[in-house]
Amino acid sequence: MKTFVIGISGVTNGGKTTLAKNLQKHLPNCSVLSQDDFFKPESEIETDENGFLQYDVLEALNMEEMMSAISCWMENPTHSLASTHEESIKEIPILIIEGFLLFHYNTRVYKPPDAPGYFDGHVWPMYLKHRKEMENVSWEIVYLDGTKSEEDLFSQVYEDLIQELAKQKGVQVTV
Repeated sequence: MKTFVIGISGVTNGGKTTLAKNLQKHLPNCSVLSQDDFFKPESEIETDENGFLQYDVLEALNMEEMMSAISCWMENPTHSLASTHEESIKEIPILIIEGFLLFHYNTRVYKPPDAPGYFDGHVWPMYLKHRKEMENVSWEIVYLDGTKSEEDLFSQVYEDLIQELAKQKGVQVTV
């Protein structure tokens, strides 16, 4: 059985989960897996010299558990019942995986809330570091402009996905 896997990555608090959930509402047979669901317990998270918990590093995640969840889905893709799309497209199970370090291994509740300066002092520099590393990979990665509205980003991604799904099935679709 053909499956379609979509990865959404970007800076923490950048709208990945919102985009993934909006896509799930509109795409047939779609499941979402969030990297945020695989954080290790706070007691296992390192602290940097500024006292910030280091959540924005791969070591803060239980990636074996996440990869196991992905493997389980791949072995038995789950299907969404909400579908208004053409019959030829809705057969393909879709998995959206979203996370801030998604491509480095291949709604988050902030308790406690981020400390003042955490985003500028840790989150953004780590995002820039990881994005720079992604510039050298050979995967097809589409970068989105986070200054666009949520609706514009959704429309862009949704239209691209519908076209790609249609190509997979060898049909033409107008969105």
